[in-house]
Amino acid sequence: MKNGYIFEYLDENDFRKKERSVRKYNMLAYKKLTFSYYPELRSGKFLGEEVNRNDKDKTVSYELQLPTDELFKKVHGPIVLHYTVYTEKNIILLTNITPEGILDEGHRAELSTYKGVMISKTNPEKDMFKINLLNMLNK
Repeated sequence: MKNGYIFEYLDENDFRKKERSVRKYNMLAYKKLTFSYYPELRSGKFLGEEVNRNDKDKTVSYELQLPTDELFKKVHGPIVLHYTVYTEKNIILLTNITPEGILDEGHRAELSTYKGVMISKTNPEKDMFKINLLNMLNK
């Protein structure tokens, strides 16, 4: 692995919880992440949008948007992988997957879905209202 990059985690337990939540509620995004994006990142092809560059530490931060249903995006926001590349050390630091709130909640408890979108247990009326409103607007 001469030019390969190694994955490290800011908080591996937290990251894995969110990753499992993505797997449970959005299998397409999980498969794309695992079988397409991770191998490309390891090979040195950095995907997504560059959000920060630190020349002193020689790091570059990226945000990679995962495939997400349009209705889910409008209710909870897009699913985004956040990572930082340490160019001199050949390390990719996987920092976070957002939206944090619904992914954490999805890991802690079995969330119900309404019209294909995860519904938060803390405020289900708000999520269902958003979904119904968006469906009415799209008709």
